[in-house]
Amino acid sequence: MDIPRGIGTFVVWDYVVFAGMLVISAAIGIYYAFAGGGQQTSKDFLMGGRRMTAVPVALSLTASFMSAVTVLGTPSEVYRFGAIFSIFAFTYFFVVVISAEVFLPVFYKLGITSTYEYLELRFNKCVRLCGTVLFIFQTILYTGIVIYAPALALNQVTGFDLWGAVVATGVVCTFYCTLGGLKAVIWTDVFQVGIMVAGFASVIIQAAVIQGGISTILNDAYNGGRLNFWNFNPNPLQRHTFWTIIIGGTFTWSSIYGVNQSQVQRYISCKSRFQAKLSLYINLVGLWAILTCSVFCGLALYSRYRDCDPWTAKKVSAPDQLMPYLVLDILQDYPGLPGLFVACAYSGTLSTVSSSINALAAVTVEDLIKPYFRSLSERSLSWISQGMSVVYGALCIGMAALASLMGALLQAALSIFGMVGGPLMGLFALGILVPFANSIGALVGLMAGFATSLWVGIGAQMYPPLPERTLPLQLDIQGCNSTYNETNLMTTTEMPFTTSVFQIHNVQRTPLMDNWYSLSYLYFSTVGTLVTLLVGILVSLPTGGRKQNLDPRYILTKEDFLSNFDIFKKKHVLSYKSHPVEDGGTDNPAFNHIELNFSDQSGKSNGTRL
Repeated sequence: MDIPRGIGTFVVWDYVVFAGMLVISAAIGIYYAFAGGGQQTSKDFLMGGRRMTAVPVALSLTASFMSAVTVLGTPSEVYRFGAIFSIFAFTYFFVVVISAEVFLPVFYKLGITSTYEYLELRFNKCVRLCGTVLFIFQTILYTGIVIYAPALALNQVTGFDLWGAVVATGVVCTFYCTLGGLKAVIWTDVFQVGIMVAGFASVIIQAAVIQGGISTILNDAYNGGRLNFWNFNPNPLQRHTFWTIIIGGTFTWSSIYGVNQSQVQRYISCKSRFQAKLSLYINLVGLWAILTCSVFCGLALYSRYRDCDPWTAKKVSAPDQLMPYLVLDILQDYPGLPGLFVACAYSGTLSTVSSSINALAAVTVEDLIKPYFRSLSERSLSWISQGMSVVYGALCIGMAALASLMGALLQAALSIFGMVGGPLMGLFALGILVPFANSIGALVGLMAGFATSLWVGIGAQMYPPLPERTLPLQLDIQGCNSTYNETNLMTTTEMPFTTSVFQIHNVQRTPLMDNWYSLSYLYFSTVGTLVTLLVGILVSLPTGGRKQNLDPRYILTKEDFLSNFDIFKKKHVLSYKSHPVEDGGTDNPAFNHIELNFSDQSGKSNGTRL
């Protein structure tokens, strides 16, 4: 196949489409800054007044999942390693069920704003502080990657200055987050998810037309070994198999959907627990749709470039630039559509970064300011929340510089969530599922889990696994116009997966490198979670864990599951609503107790507050 050397460039209509997306996103932030009297309290700013409904929250959860890392990284992943990535469809189902049936009931009935407030209620202030600090570290670093990814796309597609695009992304996000709070975040996400679907659809439709239909794309993928759905090799050192994706992926994504403040904050802002659970299950449909689109884009990439790989041929400098390259190749005759795709990638970034900034502001106010400055009024806390949004927006822009050193975007992003999110999920699981776990076990377990996952994660960056572990598929350049010598034809399959600058070259491989450091990156979270749980249980037992008097509201109970069937009762009253709801238009069962948690003179959980 003869791939043209020249690809299209941005024209006026592309800039119009792209600018229109930014203007509308900013306008939504301005609207919610003043709608309904503006952000009068910190609850209005951080939780949308706890009056949100399932559908917009579900779309918001989907939009934040579909970051530019997904738009750029997943098709590249499928192009290089095959469609086994689609097994994540099963993973997402398990993740949503675990989040909705294990973590959500406990968080929602406590009516907390920060998930880390639970750690103080269940354990103590020290455990809460550790969880907060780890979350802030994880989120700022991950957000740096998410900001850097679309800037890379813009740089590849339009020639825009890379770091100018990074700053623009952070500024737009910070602007509407600071003005409109969580409501602006959710409703801009609803708009942006439409842009993202349209961007993916334009690429898929045009690729099918150019390549001669969907059947041709699938046939090319089959002949190229890309339809490798089933690999049941139980070896945990293989990067992607059925088991690493199902087990490791479930742990990795449960740490995001189940306990990560950015996701939890949105579904507990719903006006009832039924709406909160419904938002997660509706979101599952969105996750499947995104996965289908991104996998098919990867197969279309392979069908288009199966004989002339742009990466090996040096037409792009990184695999994550393949999608922008495809867009300007196949959509250059349709002014506005390349701009729509870049708006698609940019929308993914705006939704993810805005939710991260809002979550960072929430945990800072709730965990680091409110407990120690109890005399502050709600109006003052609202201003502080807005100020923290500005601060964290600036920090995330700075972290994008570090993200540029992290190598392949998709793996780097999931590795960070695995290294930090795994121990945090283990900590919350310890509190919710193990009644005899105490604060000593929680703290020691968290440190052990974090140290272990950090050890394997950093080791994998320095000594990346060999190709026989990552199993990249063959990419050819035989159909390119340029002349290449025979040794270049297999360059891509001989490269290690990571391009991290932390990688140490020319070292003698040891069993530690070939085994422990070659563990699939999806198991980083699994290791962190299981070590935290195991050490936490072993330490809690001999340190008085069985003797503590534990409030049943802090653990998952049989009643939490049985209350799912309350919607079939005539009165439609949730079983745990044990007090009248105060004026304010919300039926969140524990919304009105929050001030009591911080006004109590002892500042400690006494197990009797509601």
